Amino acid sequence: MRTEVSPSDLAASVMAVPPLARTGDGAFDDAANGALIRHLEGGGVTTLLYGGNALAHHWPMSAYADWLDRLEALCAADTWLLPSVGSDGGKLVDQAAILRDRQFPVALLLPMIPPRTEEGSCDALRRFSAESGVQLLVYIKTDGYIAPASLEALASEGAVFGVKYAVPRSDGMRDTYLDDIVSAIGADRVISGFGEPPAIAHMRDYGLAAYTAGCVCIAPSLSMSMLAALKAGDHAKAEEYLAPFLPLEALRGRINEIRVLHEAIGLSGLAEMGPILAPSSALSDDNRYEIAQAAKDLLAAERRHGAVQAA
Repeated sequence: MRTEVSPSDLAASVMAVPPLARTGDGAFDDAANGALIRHLEGGGVTTLLYGGNALAHHWPMSAYADWLDRLEALCAADTWLLPSVGSDGGKLVDQAAILRDRQFPVALLLPMIPPRTEEGSCDALRRFSAESGVQLLVYIKTDGYIAPASLEALASEGAVFGVKYAVPRSDGMRDTYLDDIVSAIGADRVISGFGEPPAIAHMRDYGLAAYTAGCVCIAPSLSMSMLAALKAGDHAKAEEYLAPFLPLEALRGRINEIRVLHEAIGLSGLAEMGPILAPSSALSDDNRYEIAQAAKDLLAAERRHGAVQAA
């Protein structure tokens, strides 16, 4: 696992956001998590974030350190692994103490829950970074969540590494909040946080460094080729690489993003993710049938793409 990174590393890879695999009795599944990580690394992905798709905000604190240690042991030496912290102030305090003795350079700050204030939130981020030695990638999902000026100050102090941006907007609407964030900390410190479909507009129109994604877990080389096309300014090619992702992404949008991805990994044949962490729950058999078809089709597209690349 990499222990030193710079903002330029945000552009080096799609930031994969995998689910967490557990055994039938709820224990960490080393074999399944390892299989998924190797599939991602084999497809060229070098950045892994255990965040929303892993339901990291619901991880028991009693398991937090052990699960992170196990994930670290499964990663290649050149893989950048990001844990998540928060989303409440009490967890930040406990997680800072745990991360102080480990070598994670950056952690994702899950969206902090009310009650909170701007000043109090900034103070909490400063304390976390000072006590843990870890910088924060701030996950922004709501308009005006944190002031751009605050992000600029926190970045200049070394507490904030960057932003994962996922505020929904109407198609074609100019996002002035994102404009202000980019002006404050630079586009090289901001990544799109919605997955593959919105990444094209985010990178084309705002110059964002890269993007996070869930379906990259099934098709890593396709997603990495899409990122390369976007960085080269070839948006038509990026749209071509995006097309195989759309059926599964449509199911995620219609049913549930996290639960569908959790099921899709196993139904594709890659690795069984086991029971999803409570308070989430399993999907119906009808949903599973739809998801299986889309997941298998995406994996088939990934294998065809890999064969073309290898030829």
